[in-house]
Amino acid sequence: MPVPPHITLPPADRVRSPRTGWTRTHWETVADRMLDALLPYATPGLAQYRLPGRGSWSGLVVDGLEGFARSFLLAACRIAGAGGEGVPELIERYAAGLAAGTDRASGESWPAITDRSQQMVEAASIAVALHETRPWLWDQMDSRVRQRVVDWFSGFVGARTWDNNWRLFQVVSEQFLASVGAPYRREDIERGLDRIEDWYVGDGWYTDGDGRHFDYYAGWALHLYPLLWSRMAAATGGAAGDGGGRTEVYRQRLAAYLTCYPHFFGADGAPVHQGRSLTYRFAALAPLWAGALTDCSPLPPGLTRRLGSGTLRHFLERGVPDERGLLPLGWYDTFLPSTQGYSGPASPYWASKGFLGLLLPAGHPVWTETERPLPVEEDDQRVALPAPGWLLHGTTHDGIVRLVNHGSDHQPPEGGGRDDPHYCAFAYSTATAPVTAPHARPRAADNHLALLTPDGASSRRVRIHPLDCGDGRAASWHEAELPGHRRTFRIETVSLLHGPWEVRVHRVQAPAGACVRETGYAVAHRRVPHTRTGPGWALARTEDGLTSALVALHGWDEDGAAVLQATHATAYGPHAAIPSLALARHPGGTSVHISLIALSRDAVDPRALREAVTAVVVEETGEGHPGDKDAGGGHGIEVRFTDGTVVRPVLPAGP
Repeated sequence: MPVPPHITLPPADRVRSPRTGWTRTHWETVADRMLDALLPYATPGLAQYRLPGRGSWSGLVVDGLEGFARSFLLAACRIAGAGGEGVPELIERYAAGLAAGTDRASGESWPAITDRSQQMVEAASIAVALHETRPWLWDQMDSRVRQRVVDWFSGFVGARTWDNNWRLFQVVSEQFLASVGAPYRREDIERGLDRIEDWYVGDGWYTDGDGRHFDYYAGWALHLYPLLWSRMAAATGGAAGDGGGRTEVYRQRLAAYLTCYPHFFGADGAPVHQGRSLTYRFAALAPLWAGALTDCSPLPPGLTRRLGSGTLRHFLERGVPDERGLLPLGWYDTFLPSTQGYSGPASPYWASKGFLGLLLPAGHPVWTETERPLPVEEDDQRVALPAPGWLLHGTTHDGIVRLVNHGSDHQPPEGGGRDDPHYCAFAYSTATAPVTAPHARPRAADNHLALLTPDGASSRRVRIHPLDCGDGRAASWHEAELPGHRRTFRIETVSLLHGPWEVRVHRVQAPAGACVRETGYAVAHRRVPHTRTGPGWALARTEDGLTSALVALHGWDEDGAAVLQATHATAYGPHAAIPSLALARHPGGTSVHISLIALSRDAVDPRALREAVTAVVVEETGEGHPGDKDAGGGHGIEVRFTDGTVVRPVLPAGP
C-alpha cells in the first residue's frame, strides 16, 4: 500500500530494511512534516497550538497547552537526536513558546498546575522535553524565563494526582525541578514510585491503577516514565539520584514486557486495537524505544526497527497524518467514538512518544542493523499472558494477530462501572475494531455473549473474573446484568485456540424466555460488507477480503444465525457487519453453548468449518470426565478437530 502523495519520503533502502524500506531519515522526515503542519494553528507567541476538531472537557486554553507540550516532545526528539544541528527553527520556536507560556502578561499563558488538572499531564511532556534538550534550550534561556518555568512546575510540589499513571507525571516533573536545582519534594517522587509497585502484577505487566486495567498504558506510561525518571535522576546524581536501585528493577520489568510485545503487531504493522486512548496510535512504540534507550531490550535491534518502522508506515499508508499534516481524533481518520472525553484536538500528539528512538544516535544498532521479521511473519504464533489474562494468536498466511480477553475490564474497584467496548469484548485484533458508537452498540456489540430481553435490551459484560490462562486456553466468568431483572446471571467461558480459530464454550445461567446471543468480530469497510447465513452459521466479508465467521457447534438454534449491521460504528470504516448466533428462548436454568469464531483474509467456508470441528456435550450425573471434576459442571464437553486433536474444556466453578 503506497504512502499518500501529501508526504514525500526519501528513497527506500531495501538492503538495510528489506521489510519496510525505511531508515532513520524516513522518521526524521515524518517528524518534520508533523511539526511544520502545526504552525498555522499556533498562537502569536507560540505557547499554544489550537488545532481544529472537537474540544476536550478541559477547555480551549488547556487544549492549546496540550498542543504545545505534546509536540514539544516530538521536537525534543528531533533536536536532541540531531545534536542541535540543522534544527535552529525548532529550538527558536519552542524557546519562544516556553517564554510566552509562562508569562502571565503574554495573553497566552498556561493555566497553573493544580490538583488533578490536565496541566499535570502536559507538564510531564514538557519536563521530559526540557531534560532531553537541555544544552540547546534550558541552558540557553534567560534566567527570568527559567524562573518562570520553575514557578509553573512548582505547582506539582505537594499536589494530588489521580491514582493511576498520573502519579508518574508528578515523579518526572519534580525530578526535573531537582535536576535544575529548584525546590521539590523528594517524598512526592518516592510516593509515586512506591505506588506503582501496588500495580505490578508480574511478567512485566502493570495495571493502570487499582483493578484490572490492562492496555497500552502499561507500555507508554507505566514502563516509560519510570525509566525517563531514571535518565533524569542519573543526570542529577547525589541524594536526588536513584539511591534505592529502582532503575535496575524497571529495566528487568521492561525486558520481561518486551519479550512478548512484538506479538501484539500484525504483519502490516497494525497494533492490536484494544484499550483506551487509541488515538495516540504509534505511541504504542514507546516501550520499544525505552528498551533500546536504557539498553535492556531483549529484542534484536533489527526487530525493534522493523516493528517501529512497520507501525509508523502502516498509519502513513492509511492517511495518518492527514493531508494537512495533522493527526485527527480517531484511528485512521476522524472517529470520535474511539476517543474519550479528555481527548482534545491535540491529544493524538502523545504519538510523539513513538519517536523516542530518534534520541538514539544514528550509529546505534537499531538504526544500522538489518531488519528482522516480526514473529507473525515467521510462523503461526500462540502466546499466553496470564498476568492480564490474554491469549494472542497470529497467523502467518494473512498476518493477522488476535487477542482473546479473559482478564482486562477497566472497572473501578468499588464496582458500578460501564461495559467499555475497548475492554469488555472477548476478542480484539489487528484487523478490526470494536463497535464503539453509542447509537450502534446496544444492538450490535461484537465479540459478546449477551442475554436479551424480548424488547432487545442486552446484558453487559462488566467485571471479568479470570480463572485460567495457559497454553492455548483461557477461562473467566462474569455476571450478566439483564435489564428488568434484580438478580444477575453467571456466565462462564473457556476459549480454546486451534490454529486461526477460537472455540468458545459458555455455561450460561438465564431466565426462562431470554434470548442468548453470541457475536463474532466486526469487520468494517468504506463499502457495505458482503454477508451470508446458513443453518448454524453466519459470515461477513469486506471488499478487500477480510472475513468474520461464526459457526454453531452446540446450543444454538439452527435458524438463529444472522449478520448484524451498523454504520459509523467502528474506527475501521463506515460500514460494519457482525455475524451472530442465537438461542431464541432459553428454557431457564443453566445451558451450554459452543461456537467457533474465525477471522481471516482467506476464503472461509462455514459449512466446511462445521465439519472440521465438532463438539459433544453429554449431561453428567457424576463428576464429569475422569480427572476433570469441574468439567462442565454437570456437562461432559469434548471438542474434536479434524487433525485428531481432542480437547475437554474445563469450566472451573471459581469463587
